[in-house]
Amino acid sequence: MNLYSSLIAQCAHTKSLTTLRAVHNKVIKSGFSYSFLGHKLIDGYIKCGSLVEARKLFDELTNRHIVTWNSIISSHINHGKCKEAVEFYGNMLVEGVLPDAYTFSAIYKAFSQLGLLRHGQRAHGLAVVLGLEVQDGFVASALVDMYAKFDKMRDAHSVFLRVLEKDVVLFTALIVGYTQHGLDGEALEVYEDMVCRGVKPNEYTLACILISCGNLGDLVNGQLIHGLVIKSGLESVASQTSLLTMYSRCNMVEDSIKVFNLLDYANQVTWTSFVVGLVQNGREETAVSIFREMIRCLIRPNPFTLSSILQACSSLAMLEVGEQMHAITMKLGLDGNKYTGAALINLYGKCGNVENARSVFDVLTELDVVAINSMIYAYAQNGFGHEALELFERMEKLGLVPNSVTFISILVACNNAGLVEEGCRIFSSIRNNQKIELTRDHFTCMIDLLGRSRRLEEAAVLIEEVRNPDVVLWRTLLNTCKIHGEVEMAEKVMRKILELAPEDGGTHILLSNLYASAGKWNQVIETKSTIRDMKLKKSPAMSWLDIDREVHTFMAGDLSHPRAHEIFEMLHGLIEKVKILGYNPDTRFVLQDLEEEKKMSSLYYHSEKLAIAFALWKTIGRTTTIRIFKNLRVCGDCHSWIKFVSLLTGRYIIARDAKRFHHFKGGLCSCKDYW
Repeated sequence: MNLYSSLIAQCAHTKSLTTLRAVHNKVIKSGFSYSFLGHKLIDGYIKCGSLVEARKLFDELTNRHIVTWNSIISSHINHGKCKEAVEFYGNMLVEGVLPDAYTFSAIYKAFSQLGLLRHGQRAHGLAVVLGLEVQDGFVASALVDMYAKFDKMRDAHSVFLRVLEKDVVLFTALIVGYTQHGLDGEALEVYEDMVCRGVKPNEYTLACILISCGNLGDLVNGQLIHGLVIKSGLESVASQTSLLTMYSRCNMVEDSIKVFNLLDYANQVTWTSFVVGLVQNGREETAVSIFREMIRCLIRPNPFTLSSILQACSSLAMLEVGEQMHAITMKLGLDGNKYTGAALINLYGKCGNVENARSVFDVLTELDVVAINSMIYAYAQNGFGHEALELFERMEKLGLVPNSVTFISILVACNNAGLVEEGCRIFSSIRNNQKIELTRDHFTCMIDLLGRSRRLEEAAVLIEEVRNPDVVLWRTLLNTCKIHGEVEMAEKVMRKILELAPEDGGTHILLSNLYASAGKWNQVIETKSTIRDMKLKKSPAMSWLDIDREVHTFMAGDLSHPRAHEIFEMLHGLIEKVKILGYNPDTRFVLQDLEEEKKMSSLYYHSEKLAIAFALWKTIGRTTTIRIFKNLRVCGDCHSWIKFVSLLTGRYIIARDAKRFHHFKGGLCSCKDYW
């Protein structure tokens, strides 16, 4: 028998399933009772990876020892078969076999995986009866972990307090639970208690508490723990990944880069944490470079890596790079994933490519509120109001409940498409929906919508409904007063704003522009004097575009471009031709007191006109879409001019300004002159 025991142990060690089967057959032929070798054979089959044969042999045994039950239960849990493990546990109790510490530490995990809280509580009660709840550290740690997974942190803490001899595993289980549920302050308190008791943390404790420091923005404690990680020699992949995250969340990007550069090895999670941290800190270009390095190192990105890098491409409006990332998601079979799908929709929406955004949306395997919100907002940014409304109405048919973000997106869509009545109807429905709380963002959208449709008095009344209205709400109304040249009302709004924020520079600049467009030059001089006294600087209008992977930037009247001669030649030709089609320069958009002829000349050299003239010169003979970007709003004169240029040249022109996209085609714009 000792020979067979030795052979079975050797098979288990070498994971030789074929040899183990041969030994099993020899045992059967020799007539040895399973009561002596059954458990060893089951253990051997489990270690050789054959759960089916272990289960078959287990069912043949008549007298099953607690060790055998524990082996079959834990092996099923380890193979993700928690439901079967729970069934075994129930059968064991029926047969009168009492669980031990090993049983409990395994079965609590199965209960949490399956969401069986009541089963877990009953098993907890049995552990108390058997005196194993707080006497055995493994059982207590498993209980804390189980309650944490059920979001029962009070119960987890209660178990923790009853344990007299607390070890690192127990402390870590509670710290992990608190961190996972956003209770980072409590996690730090438990860690401090652990240190005071002289219990040395392990790599998992430190990795977890670093995440809490990052969530709290607690750089001081984070740096102290970083020192402890180095001093104790616990610089594992887990702790280094948490260090990256901690420094990123504390806005210490350079420190996170240093940590990453010192790593001997980085796994998928580490790369992803680094990329996410860079994007969150506005280092999108660096994130794209790091992602490319990750691909070169043959590290497979996951949906979170890809959604984060797509967010970087969206922020930079890097359509070509974003399309490359889209190709990678398709190659990895992740294009139908809801996280990457929403990020792709957002990318194409922010790059003005609504058709591609919709194509991504249509292949998603799982439609949720996030994906639909992304698509509605893509439509909203690009002025496709009716399409956004159609999708909004489809949500109800799909059984999806709109959230606060949905309503903001659909109000933006109504605003950008001039759908005033539809916007009013939706805003009214939000008011009547007790499950949705009206926020300042909802009011801002509605005030802008009413103001742009010249319903300024209604917009002002709506602001008064808001408890403690802020500067943003009043400035939104002031901006719509500027659009319509309503000087008198603008001055009233100005007084409201200055009551709230006397030093608000943006308001003075807006009012100065309003006076200029209305030709009130004395007031312009007075307002500009105030602006100078406040030492404010107005952001210069700037337009840029990417052609053949090279970015070209223009400012009004810019003569510095290497191709300035060709640009001006193209621009003058375009102006003369579009005048024949009906373009008439609108000098109301010149914010300086100049002679009429000089006003027109000033209009001709706005940054967006220079950018489009360059694009047309650079792409002569092509039919590709022209895409330009502007840091401020496209002025009314340029908007009119671009419509005529699209009619004249037959080119599709997409312009993204500070508020939205304008799609110019055949002399028309997607905003229908409502911008």
